[in-house]
Amino acid sequence: MAEAVVSMVIEGLKGGLIEEVKFLSGVGDQIKHAQIELLLMQGFLKDADTRQEDNEVRIWVQIIRDAAYDLEDVIESFALKVALRRGGSVKLVLKRFACIFNEVYNRHKFGSEIESITTKLSKLRLSLQGYDIKQIRGTQYGGATSFERQKEQRETYPHVIERDVVGLEKDIEILVTQLVKEEKGPKLVSIWGMGGSGKTTLAKQVYGHNEDVKRHFDCFAWVCVSQQCQGKEVLEDILVQLTRDTKDKTKEMNKNQMVEKLCSIQKEKKCLVVLDDVWTRDAWNSLKNGFPIGAETKSRILLTTRKKDVAEIAGENGFVHVSHALDDEGCLELFKKIAIFGRDQTNSKIDAEKEELGKKMLKHCARLPLAITVLAGLLARKVTIDEWNAVYENVDVYIRRGTNLDTEYKGDQEYAGALRVLALSYDDLPYCLKLCFLYLGHFPEDYEIPVKRLAQLWIAEGFISSGSQRHGSAEVLEDVAYACLIELVERCMVQVGILGSTKRIKTCHLHDLMRDLCLVKAEEENFLHVVNFTSTITKTATIPKGRRLGVHVETEFVDKFAPTRNDHLRSLLFFVDPEYRFSNWKKKFLRSVVCNFKLLRVLKLEGILSYVELPSNIGNLVHLRFLSLRESHVRRLPSSLGNLVCLQTLDLRLYVGWGVKVPNVIWKMKELRHLYLPVSGYRGKLKLATLGNLQSLVNVAGADCDLTHLAELTNLRKMFIQGEVKNMEEMLKSTGITFNHLRSLSLFVGSEVIPMKMVLSCPHIYKLELEGRMRDESLEGLQYYQNLTKMSMSWTKLQLESLKILEKIPNLRMLWLNAGSLDKNVSSEVVVSEEGYPNLEFLSLGGMEELKSWSIEKGGMPNLCRLSIIECLELRAVPEGLQHVSTLKELTIIGMRREFCSRAGEGEDFYKIKHVPSVTIM
Repeated sequence: MAEAVVSMVIEGLKGGLIEEVKFLSGVGDQIKHAQIELLLMQGFLKDADTRQEDNEVRIWVQIIRDAAYDLEDVIESFALKVALRRGGSVKLVLKRFACIFNEVYNRHKFGSEIESITTKLSKLRLSLQGYDIKQIRGTQYGGATSFERQKEQRETYPHVIERDVVGLEKDIEILVTQLVKEEKGPKLVSIWGMGGSGKTTLAKQVYGHNEDVKRHFDCFAWVCVSQQCQGKEVLEDILVQLTRDTKDKTKEMNKNQMVEKLCSIQKEKKCLVVLDDVWTRDAWNSLKNGFPIGAETKSRILLTTRKKDVAEIAGENGFVHVSHALDDEGCLELFKKIAIFGRDQTNSKIDAEKEELGKKMLKHCARLPLAITVLAGLLARKVTIDEWNAVYENVDVYIRRGTNLDTEYKGDQEYAGALRVLALSYDDLPYCLKLCFLYLGHFPEDYEIPVKRLAQLWIAEGFISSGSQRHGSAEVLEDVAYACLIELVERCMVQVGILGSTKRIKTCHLHDLMRDLCLVKAEEENFLHVVNFTSTITKTATIPKGRRLGVHVETEFVDKFAPTRNDHLRSLLFFVDPEYRFSNWKKKFLRSVVCNFKLLRVLKLEGILSYVELPSNIGNLVHLRFLSLRESHVRRLPSSLGNLVCLQTLDLRLYVGWGVKVPNVIWKMKELRHLYLPVSGYRGKLKLATLGNLQSLVNVAGADCDLTHLAELTNLRKMFIQGEVKNMEEMLKSTGITFNHLRSLSLFVGSEVIPMKMVLSCPHIYKLELEGRMRDESLEGLQYYQNLTKMSMSWTKLQLESLKILEKIPNLRMLWLNAGSLDKNVSSEVVVSEEGYPNLEFLSLGGMEELKSWSIEKGGMPNLCRLSIIECLELRAVPEGLQHVSTLKELTIIGMRREFCSRAGEGEDFYKIKHVPSVTIM
């Protein structure tokens, strides 16, 4: 881990304010000497990091890590002092070099500190050589910064991403038999096992993939209870799922009303409710009144828990299913599927030897599917027997090594043993991925982490660098970050959440067991501290001294957040429970953040709905790379924001209810990569032409920004333009600009005409959202857009001929046609041709009051899987031709007239949809 820290410090000393400070006489030379010493140290740490079973070496490595951090702090403190002398700009300081830096004392003081730490590092390096630590040349990661290599690895081992389910057939059969019993069946069935034993996987196989269960029950609900159980919220979630109501209809109900309605539904219908991850009996007690346990009902509850006493609740009410881990045969089958049988080439003799080694290593996995999968994912990347032997030897070494895993889980040796196996996979990570993995510890349990936001945070922290050059230009950092995430997924250390239309990962999360490991390692390395503000806090919480701090707010008592000065803190991320967004936040707490954490690089302050004042001296945080105030109540944005010249991500998508003026200072932030402006409220022209690094520009409007500046922003990947777009067509014609990097474009222009010249200047977009009037002839160019896969249209008032053009877009997979998509003044009987929409998988017709008839010729939409028809009140019948769309799996009908629903249910249109497995009519 020390190598990771040293490498990060080296990268951090290459740019921004530090690069400018190097030009200062004396101090600049000392910074260069420090960089050289760090580079020399890096090679020795590659070897030292692998030898930490030696306690003395481990202590030396920790000292080196702390010294590298100290060096970074001293240099950045010096840069901060320089910047604050002249309003945040080092360059302004340099112009006045002679008059400012006559203060020899300050320069000498910082120079002496830098020189002292550099000397210390040099002595430490020599000490390592005394332990026979060798200097290893080249980077450990090899291709860590190479997106191409990551891509190759994804193609080679795709089986690791798709988890194999083995050894559960008997358990599934037992559970299904108990759940579908018609007479005197158990009201509650439980699955019990330790973290990572496959409880949730088993429940999912029963809940979502078993046809007997699907046919038997009328209604379904799945909720994850987790450690922080909020009874009313869980019951509300179940009610929404069982009734298909929106939360707007349930939010006014008190808990008693919810309980009454829930019990009534479960008596009237056969409902299956899954309560996943119930930790305590208290959690069950807060929920049990919502279930008619003592009444005659055919509804059932399936509960998963890692606590035996919770599982025994089911014994009091019916049948208990105890899920131990896989048996030996199942463990070996799962291991072989991932580590051996997934290879492109096999050698029976070598595979047999590997299988024998695998059997020995499996003994350390406590029969946990998660631990087995992680170990197998590690070995799947090892080709030779020697490499497998090396892993086997490291397993034994790691088990013998004393770590806080022993003290952290002293009373649960099986759990500690599983963590040790997971930790082996952590030890095998390249330095860059260790930092990326530990950073995930910031996020709360069961949190779905947005991948784009995660990449922005990694980049702001300095974890991601682009060393490889292709065609003369460096890799895009966001692509490198995504490649790092993919490798963590392939190593089975991170789980995939939601996939986008292009099959890219949109969200990810950590399994509970992996998150435990993450937090243990983060504490061990002094990398991260997490503070939970809960209702149990009775006095002001102490904030640990460290470099990164995650604050989880789960109480109204946030006035207890009283930060004290910490000159080492680099990241401060707040995660606010939605229930406490209006909590008693002190107005001065942000001022204390600015004053006490002067070297912050990351400040995430989202979802605070009580008024928070952004202090006028926010510009003093000149090292900030990431600042997000998304969905928070901030009324004023001070002009000192312009001092934040290192910012890479600025998110000002404030709470919708507030209007706010954005000062015209953003043009100074030339490092900006992602800019999210408020939805409304900013006035005066914002200059943007200087932001050449910008990749995301969201909520820009012609009334507030000079759109001619867009011609300078040729690196944009995502753009969202709303409101006035006057003269935009002329500007684009005169400049002839092409946005070759743009992938996502949204144009919401109200009653104005959509500037299609903008659309046709983006030949590689995959996502297009249009809201506003459209000239029909302008759509023709879209049929040649090979990358366009997702499209949404509202108030475009298209002629029917224009829909024929949409049919021809070759790779369109998702299409939303919303209110006002069609012109009311023309015939609105839509016919999809026999060759129309060849690759469309999802279609939503929403709020189209002008739509009267929709039909599909035989052969049209040959790949359609999901269809939604929502509030198209003039549509008289289920689309003719759906009976020929054999690929259709889901049909959702919401808010349609009663006659339409009757025809679709069991009426004259039923023949068109009887082949569809899932039909929902609401």
